[in-house]
Amino acid sequence: MASKSRLKELYNSKIKIELQKTLELKNIMEVPKVEKIVLNIGVKEAVADSKVLNGVLDIFSKISSQKPVKTIAKKSIAGFKIREGMPLGVRVTLRDANMYSFLDKLINLSLPTVRDFQGVPVKLDGNGNYNLGIKDWTIFPELDFDSFNKIHGFNITIQTSAKKDAHGFELLKLFGMPFKKKSENKSKGA
Repeated sequence: MASKSRLKELYNSKIKIELQKTLELKNIMEVPKVEKIVLNIGVKEAVADSKVLNGVLDIFSKISSQKPVKTIAKKSIAGFKIREGMPLGVRVTLRDANMYSFLDKLINLSLPTVRDFQGVPVKLDGNGNYNLGIKDWTIFPELDFDSFNKIHGFNITIQTSAKKDAHGFELLKLFGMPFKKKSENKSKGA
């Protein structure tokens, strides 16, 4: 793996300068950047069969190119047969080269393969961060379809240093995130 990814070089050479002009920031250090990407999945089948979680761990390590960790239940819930400390999911935090490599793969390889893809929702969380739900993990090219029995969905959180949603949106747009187009034909109520 190369020490610098394509998106990191693009950010440092073009996006950073363009964002400073677009957002009218005086200091180059104010320009937002992607700080980390977190992939998270909850596996409800792990309550009945703990071996299911090992398969999900393997898949997540292939998707992220990094070793994930198991997430555990913080408290017992008798109605769901969950005990405190029971492993229920998998999480991986990506930074630096792995983060830019995953973002490049997500934007340019995986999302375009989604059937009837119209773009991702535009809504950010209010602090410049973006959450994206993936319904089907088979959109990632490195997965072998024979290596898993059930298809799962998971959450991707892209955390930026932006203080406003508008700044985070501009950053992701310049990276090439395929946001949905705003419809021109808005219905006007009388």
